[in-house]
Amino acid sequence: EEPADPIGLFVTRPQDGEVTVGGNITFTAKVAGESLLKKPSVKWFKGKWMDLASKVGQHLQLHDSYDRNNKVYTFELEIIEANMTFAGGYRCEVSTKDKFDSSNFNLTVNDILISSCRGDGKTESQPDVDVWEILRKAPPSEYEKIAFQYGITDLRGMLKRLKRIKKEEKKSTAFLKKLDPAYQVDKGQKIKLMVEVANPDADVKWLKNGQEIQVSGRYIFEAVGNKRILTINHCSLADDAAYECVVGEEKSFTELFVKEPPILITRPLEDQMVMVGERVEFECEVSEEGATVKWEKDGVELTREETFKYRFKKDGKKQYLIINESTKEDSGHYTVKTNGGVSVAELIVQEKKLEVYQSIADLTVKARDQAVFKCEVSDENVKGIWLKNGKEVVPDERIKISHIGRIHKLTIEDVTPGDEADYSFIPQGFAYNLSAKLQFLEVKIDFVPREEPPKIHLDCLGQSPDTIVVVAGNKLRLDVPISGDPTPTVIWQKVNKLLFESEGRVRVEKHEDHCVFIIEGAEKEDEGVYRVIVKNPVGEDKADITVKVIDVPDPPEAPKISNIGEDYCTVQWQPPKYDGGQPVLGYILERKKKKSYRWMRLNFDLLKELTYEAKRMIEGVVYEMRIYAVNSIGMSRPSPASQPFMPIAPPSEPTHFTVEDVSDSTVALKWRPPERIGAGGLDGYIVEYCKEGSTEWIPALPGLTERTSALIKDLVTGDKLHFRIKAINLAGESGAAIIKEPITVQEILQRPKIWLPRHLRQTLVKKVGETINIVIPFQGKPRPKITWTKDGQSLDAKDVGIRNSNTDTILFIRKAELHHSGAYEITLQIENMTDKVKQRFVHVSSADKPGPPQNIKLTDVWGFNAALEWTPPQDDGNAQILGYTVQKADKKTMEWYTVFDHYRRTNCVVSELIMGNEYFFRVFSENLCGLSETAATTKNPAYIQKTGTTYKPPCYKEHDFSEPPKFTHPLVNRSVIAGYNTTLSCAVRGIPKPKIYWYKNKVDLSGDAKYRMFSKQGVLTLEIRKPTPFDGGFYTCKAVNECGEAEIECKLDVRGNRMSIMHNTNTAVK
Repeated sequence: EEPADPIGLFVTRPQDGEVTVGGNITFTAKVAGESLLKKPSVKWFKGKWMDLASKVGQHLQLHDSYDRNNKVYTFELEIIEANMTFAGGYRCEVSTKDKFDSSNFNLTVNDILISSCRGDGKTESQPDVDVWEILRKAPPSEYEKIAFQYGITDLRGMLKRLKRIKKEEKKSTAFLKKLDPAYQVDKGQKIKLMVEVANPDADVKWLKNGQEIQVSGRYIFEAVGNKRILTINHCSLADDAAYECVVGEEKSFTELFVKEPPILITRPLEDQMVMVGERVEFECEVSEEGATVKWEKDGVELTREETFKYRFKKDGKKQYLIINESTKEDSGHYTVKTNGGVSVAELIVQEKKLEVYQSIADLTVKARDQAVFKCEVSDENVKGIWLKNGKEVVPDERIKISHIGRIHKLTIEDVTPGDEADYSFIPQGFAYNLSAKLQFLEVKIDFVPREEPPKIHLDCLGQSPDTIVVVAGNKLRLDVPISGDPTPTVIWQKVNKLLFESEGRVRVEKHEDHCVFIIEGAEKEDEGVYRVIVKNPVGEDKADITVKVIDVPDPPEAPKISNIGEDYCTVQWQPPKYDGGQPVLGYILERKKKKSYRWMRLNFDLLKELTYEAKRMIEGVVYEMRIYAVNSIGMSRPSPASQPFMPIAPPSEPTHFTVEDVSDSTVALKWRPPERIGAGGLDGYIVEYCKEGSTEWIPALPGLTERTSALIKDLVTGDKLHFRIKAINLAGESGAAIIKEPITVQEILQRPKIWLPRHLRQTLVKKVGETINIVIPFQGKPRPKITWTKDGQSLDAKDVGIRNSNTDTILFIRKAELHHSGAYEITLQIENMTDKVKQRFVHVSSADKPGPPQNIKLTDVWGFNAALEWTPPQDDGNAQILGYTVQKADKKTMEWYTVFDHYRRTNCVVSELIMGNEYFFRVFSENLCGLSETAATTKNPAYIQKTGTTYKPPCYKEHDFSEPPKFTHPLVNRSVIAGYNTTLSCAVRGIPKPKIYWYKNKVDLSGDAKYRMFSKQGVLTLEIRKPTPFDGGFYTCKAVNECGEAEIECKLDVRGNRMSIMHNTNTAVK
């Protein structure tokens, strides 16, 4: 047995398994049921979330059973005729009301059969949950769910660290073995991080988040040979970090995840019943301080967005859900969930209870006075009735009943002795009353002659004079007026017992004109006939008074529970033995969970019957019931609690009930478990059959069967039978699943057919010394005769093992030898029908890994691709070459990545290379023994050139912009004054740029210094310095280019300066 798990639920966890194609395997999980109130819920998953319950069928079955002696639940996952797609990771989850546990296991399906038997898949190793692997494979939408399930507190930081974990480690010269990419450890446990260094004398440094770790009580460094070990004791959340081991300039990185243990609910929630507007506080206690929990109401999670309505609080290990002002809508089932447990409680919110602000008081009034009983309650809408000695008061002209707001009044005008009684007010809908006593004080003045015989004066105005009713606990005072002269002596008796005490609970007071009988706090024992006797010398008188004490009823006996269903039951009880002297008005029923101390009221209106159907209970929870009896006085004490009971329901009928096989005397049946099993679990199934035309159902199996298949034997050939099946649990039988058509008990003839697996349709090669285990399925009815031969000869039973079943045959050789090689033939025969198949074995006596490929070369590099070629290895390891593995490495990092594996050609093209990088390539050869020890590597790297981007302008036909000169602005005729510089301007256009010539009277001005010529942006200017009359004339501008020429002409008139003329004239005169 495995050691007890203080947190988990498993007694035996499902283990890793291995099976051949076509074989069967069963995984088993056992759960202790001694401390469980109901059967645990178990789910089987493949991969992350594929629920196998929806895949039950021909190849997969789920079974469960319960050992009542050892109190252990057994759950089985049976895989039938496995194929390669069944391989992978599986998970078993078990949950109860307060706990949750899961276990992961793997299934390996072998194509080439190497196992020696078809086992149940149990090994000694027990895998642990790898949170790093789960996060790496999970989609982002599942991250929050995984963090809650496995106690991850820093999810964002962990995802960042996960991205830094490299898939392949870089080869190192300092490390023989580096740290794993990631580790995980439970909180409080110890973990060892170990590396192997190449130099046994090398010193290493350990870093945590980049800071060097110092030796302490929690961190221990060890050096054993080439191994360097860091031990971390008592891991906490602070140890969740990145670690490095440094040797010289080389480093080895890893990530450590500290996993918190599942959070358990150590004290569950309790049911509550409150009034509208009151504060509600749900409290539970968990195993860890500050743990994260989820609150739900009727299956809907309560989030922080609803904090205006709900408030969440944490106090150490205690968790609170607070509703400040409850309403009727808050009624329901509230659930608190952790990653290790669940607790459910019910909240019932009822209308506010009635509060009494002023109760009615005892009154003593005289004749013809007014008596007013007055009370005040909290709800002005509450009505009620007034009782007099237990009977309802009917208003008339003298008696008035009023209800104004919260005040209720009973007014009695002209009080008479008949009004003396106990008065009660009972609010409608509430099981209590307000009581008071009205005492009548009558003063009589009579003329008493001397020596008058004694007389007792009792005046009851025609009512029964000998009965006085008093409520238990109230004070009884009897004032009896007497007369007589001389003053008589008074004697009180009860059943011949004298009462003369002047003190105590029952006492007698004597006065001159009356006597008083007092009972303080009346009790049931005070009931009876009391006699008062008065005596004096003249005579005596006596009177009998009957006192009746009314009280609340006695508590009823413990109720009985029957007709228990999924969420309901029927409660029955008997009336109380003593009704308190008043008829019982009804009953009040209360319920609580067995482990709780809080009772919840189930009815607000009094129950008139002696039965009640209680509903809205939680299936699988143990409850108790108790009852109160109510009369006009009040409510009794509670009855003893009923026997504890658990609401459970029978399961639904089994599904997919079919016939699997029929022979001359047997019928094989199969079915699936019921869709709904319930908290009562499943004890088994009962199978019955009935002959056609009969109504008698006969059990087909002795007792119950826990399997989902059955073989019915010893049937009469030819009979036509109907079959049915029922599921059984603690609550009883389910409905019956029936096969509609009758089944004829008769063998069905089926031709023999061998289904040879695909991998056996070619020569099978095995090494000497290996185990041979071949399973060949077949079909045929009745069971065929199976014959194995080798090279036409019968097999030696001592050397080769043959095992046959109804659906397959197995050839088993424990240790293969050379003489086992040959052609094996299997023959099936049914009467005169046969089927045969041959299989050849070849054994290799000595095989080894092959050598590396030869002549590897890089044939071409283009774009992002590189082409390789090589030749097969010179040494094939004495076995056929199955393929090649091609890897690439960037020259910068030299980290090798696999490009192709199991590649059969001797040339390949490696694509998707990165521009600007240089790559080396290597090739391993592969045979049955594995990859070659070394690889063929290219000598020169392949450089992936950077392809620059050049812009090529579009090719357009060149446009001819040439044009002959053309003047766009002409020369203008001008008249200027001599002696002042002047200019002539025009504008010309032409392509190419024209050459400009200026002329005066057809004479070229190019060489004359008196003239300056300008050309700017097509504007032509001729400047004439200090012109004289002789500079007047016709000026021409001529523009010439290769396309033509143009010219323009203007007239310049130079007028003489008047001052100059006068100066010249004066000079001439002198």
